[in-house]
Formats: sequence, structure tokens, C-alpha cells
Amino acid sequence: MRDTLRFVLGDELVEIASCDPTLTVLDWLRLDRRMTGSKEGCAEGDCGACTVVIGRLDHGALRYEAINACIRFLPTLDGCHLLTVEHLKGEDGALHPVQQAMVDCHGSQCGFCTPGIVMSLFALWLNEDAPSVSRIEDALAGNLCRCTGYEPIVAAAQQMYRLSAGDRFDCDAVAARLRELSDAETLSLVGPSGRFLAPATIETLADLVIAHPRATLVAGATDVGLWVTKGMRRLDPVIFLGRVQALRLIEDRGDHLRIGAMATHADVRPALAAMSPQLDELMRRFGGEQVRNAGTIGGNIANGSPIGDLPPVLIALGATLVLRRGNEERRISLESFFIDYRKQDRREGEFVEAVIVPKLPDDALFHVSKISKRFDEDISAVCGAFLLRLGEDGRITGARLSYGGMAGIPKRAAVAEAALIGRMWDEAAVDAAIAALPADFTPLSDMRASAQYRLTVAGNLLRRFLIETTRPDVETRVAGLLAEAAHG
Repeated sequence: MRDTLRFVLGDELVEIASCDPTLTVLDWLRLDRRMTGSKEGCAEGDCGACTVVIGRLDHGALRYEAINACIRFLPTLDGCHLLTVEHLKGEDGALHPVQQAMVDCHGSQCGFCTPGIVMSLFALWLNEDAPSVSRIEDALAGNLCRCTGYEPIVAAAQQMYRLSAGDRFDCDAVAARLRELSDAETLSLVGPSGRFLAPATIETLADLVIAHPRATLVAGATDVGLWVTKGMRRLDPVIFLGRVQALRLIEDRGDHLRIGAMATHADVRPALAAMSPQLDELMRRFGGEQVRNAGTIGGNIANGSPIGDLPPVLIALGATLVLRRGNEERRISLESFFIDYRKQDRREGEFVEAVIVPKLPDDALFHVSKISKRFDEDISAVCGAFLLRLGEDGRITGARLSYGGMAGIPKRAAVAEAALIGRMWDEAAVDAAIAALPADFTPLSDMRASAQYRLTVAGNLLRRFLIETTRPDVETRVAGLLAEAAHG
């Protein structure tokens, strides 16, 4: 085992021999390093004021991503390159093109949110050339600005590509340094508040989870981070999955995808988008860019939230979960994994290794809807995912109707499904399914929606499904996406 955390901060190699397992990157930057450019606003990954950029090796290639420093644990940066707003200005004081564009386009007023916005734009600068306005808006969706307004910020994002000055970051040199730090050793850090373990192989991970069955498994920390910053919980020990490259694999196996548990939402979006433009639209609305870069498929499932966006979709698709304990593998249908609120069919010493997602049959009708108070960066009130199979006579031969936000777990509407079988796919079928929904669900009222609202919306989503699949003359939210997909 290796007992020293190693990463590159700007141009500096940082080595830390003792560290609390849940010390956040933001607290370390501001309190230990006195690098106060990154701000703390919400402390839960929503406002983006703390945004920094992380470089990591992805199957040997250097990849940069914007992430929320307020909920990212410092030890998870082992083997990474950390850049903050302080690193953008040149030694001669010259502003980086991203910063200069913000000045030129008057993209800042109070300035509190500006460092995070600059870093989100910097990640865009590093990864893409001449993005569309829509892409710029997506990149900024995780950054909250209350006073400037986004029009001048979007203008700055366009302007930064027109400035002649480049930046001083040598990606080849950084990649070489990170390769030197890469090893197959298990990182084991001990701090005053507990122990942090980060294995590099899936075999070692399996052994550690058996040895520490009460450990908190951390993937992207987009939820676990809030246990610390909001719940003030002490987590000991922590086992980090992020160094296990085998868990990041996304494999196309012909009739299905095998997605490793550590594949992020950003990683998996292209593969799911290839299955359906509706899945692309759903993945676009997963938190902000920073959350999509950190949050993982396995975490979204293992978390067990009844309002997680992916489980209803994966259940509708008939996904299978791969669980591992030691050298043993167990496969169960995803829908049976969820037992009760925050209770899953996961045995002691077992962890989520992968999810197997069947591809859509050619004759399937498929639909996904997420209903939330905000379009961007918001949690679902109701999420519905539906898959129908029709026979040659046009009658429904198979139905999978899955919902999130309607019960303590993501759940299929079994009674409504039964009401559809054997019917033609028409208004009468939808009416029958809607009438059956109260037999499937008794939703709760909470701050996001009332029980009656949820039941009404759940039925309306089925009606939307019918309109989108039978009324090509009606303009809907996905009409353009479906037309583009149909024409290749």
C-alpha cells in the first residue's frame, strides 16, 4: 500500500501523508493553501461558485473536466491535475482569453460567481472549439449568476475563441507527469477523522469491501459529499472506487450495453443517446455539467433514491444489475434491487460492479419524461419511462411503465401495464392505464409536488407518450430530435 496522496496543483507536485477522508477540495484550497479564488456558495454542488478543473488520465489520454470543489473529497484527486482560477493568469499578469473575454463582454457584476463561471468556460475552452450557444448554455447550467444575467456571459464564451492569445498549459507534459504518478498500489491515508482507501484494481476493491463491510463507498460524491457538508456526518472508513479503471468501461456488446459502475453521466451519455434521442435529452438535464462529470451510473443506482433519474429508465429498458462480492458475481433485475425506501438487495461485502442495458428493439415505442420545477439542474418531481411492444395487428403485446417520484422506490406500474395488454395503442388504452395508476401508487406530498399533482402528471405523461408516437402532425418537445434521428 501507498500512504501518500499525490497530485499536481498547477505546476506543483503535492504530496500529503495525512489527510481526513472527507476533507473537501474547496476547504483544502481556501483554508490550507489560502487560495481563495474558488468560492463557497451552496456547499452542495448547485451554485458552481466553487468550480475547479480536474485533469485525469482516461485510458491513457489526458481529460479535463469541471467539477464542484465543495463536495469533492481531496484524497480522490490522487494522480490528477488540479487547476483553479489562480492558475489561469500568466506570470506576466496577462489574463487568460477566458478571463479577458469576461472583462470585454462585461460578464461580471458582483463577481462572487465569476471564478466558477470562468473555470466552467475554461473547461469548455480546453475540450471544444466553437461550441454552439446551446452547448455553451449547457456548460454553464451548473453555474448560478444572480446579477449579471447570462447573455453577456454567453457572449464572453463566444468571444474567448476569437482572442489570439492561447494559454500556457502543456497538456502533453501534464499527461506525462500523471503517468509517472500512476501505479497499481492501494492508496491508504489516515487522518484525525478516519481512514481513506483507494484501490487500483477490482480484485483489491472486492477484498477491501469484504474486510470493511461498513465502509462508505464513494464514487463521484455528488450525494455523499452532502452527507458531510450538510449532514455533518463522519465517514470512516471511506473506500474510493475512482482509481479502478475496469469500473469505468462502457462496452457495446451488440444487443446490449455493459456499463461499469464508475462510468460518469458524461461518459455514458453518448452511448445512451445512440439508443434514443430521448435518452440524450434526459442525460442533458442531469444536474449541471460539474455533476455530470463526477456523478456515476453505479452511484445513481446504489444510492437508492426514489427520485434518481436513471433507475426508472433502466427499469423500463429491462436492465440487469451486476453485483460482486469477492470473486463471486450475482445478477439481478434492476427493478428487484430496490426493496423499500433507501433499502436495496445488496448483501454485506457486495458492491455494484456494472449494469447491463438491453438496446431498444426495432419495433419498440419508447418514451422518457422528467418533470421538475426548473429545466436545468433540478431534481425530478416525477420521472416516467415507458416501453411498449406492438403485435402485427397493432395491439399491445408488452408494456413496461416505470416511474420515479411516485413511491419510496423507482417502481413499475404493474396494474396500469396489465390494463394496456391486448389493446390498440389509442386514447382508450391510455384512459384505461391512467385509471389504473392509483392502484399502483400512493405518492407522497412534499416540497416538490403534492400527491395529487404527481398522480395527475403520471397520467399526463402517458398521454404525452401517445401523442408523440401517434400524432406526427403535432409539434412536441422531441419532435425535432426524433426527426433528426430518423434521417440519420
